[in-house]
Amino acid sequence: MDLNGKVAYITGGTKGIGFGVAKSLLEHGMKVAISGRNELGVSDAVKLLKNGENVLGLASDVACLEDEERAIASILKAWGQLDVVIANAGIGHFASVDELNSNDWHEMINTNLNGVFHTLKASVEALKKSEGYYMTVASLAGTNFFAQGAGYNATKFGVVGFTQAAMLDLRKYNIKATTIMPGSVATHFNQNEPSEKDAWKIQPEDIGKLVVDLLKMHPRTLPSKVEVRPTRPDLK
Repeated sequence: MDLNGKVAYITGGTKGIGFGVAKSLLEHGMKVAISGRNELGVSDAVKLLKNGENVLGLASDVACLEDEERAIASILKAWGQLDVVIANAGIGHFASVDELNSNDWHEMINTNLNGVFHTLKASVEALKKSEGYYMTVASLAGTNFFAQGAGYNATKFGVVGFTQAAMLDLRKYNIKATTIMPGSVATHFNQNEPSEKDAWKIQPEDIGKLVVDLLKMHPRTLPSKVEVRPTRPDLK
């Protein structure tokens, strides 16, 4: 894919992985729309990313299909096309399954799992027209379960399965679909404050480069599931 002038939409694009991917795509000449639930957070992120007329900020909760439909409509109104959709928005609550509360469970399901469906459902007709690319950001937690991760594991296993099945459904339209499964990334996820102690982790810009590499891959080839992890764990 020639990226110059192409249009991308990134959910959860105001910080962390989504923000890092947005920066990378802008550097390669793309127009980028980012969304988040918090209007102030979206506004602040747009100011940091501002690149002429190539950035659009949208307040949208991926747990709400109507929000995502409005977001896609805004992108098409602004730029007339949509070539790449990256369903990145996600949250995590971690507790032993006997202590995990219902609100936290449903918030993860609604954001992490329902969200990837809503984003695709809202954008799929535009992707058919552009013969575009749909990506989800899952996690190594989508294949590796761990204690206190029952809810998070359930959503990320679901994201992996959803994306792989969607890939089979969508390829007849020449739409590519990939799920990216990062390990430890230096972001604000789960109340972390990135610092020098996170230097061993994957950096958001590393995922951005990975996304660019996927988009530039020859049309005949599709890495449908990509696991990415730090080269070495924290040795402390």
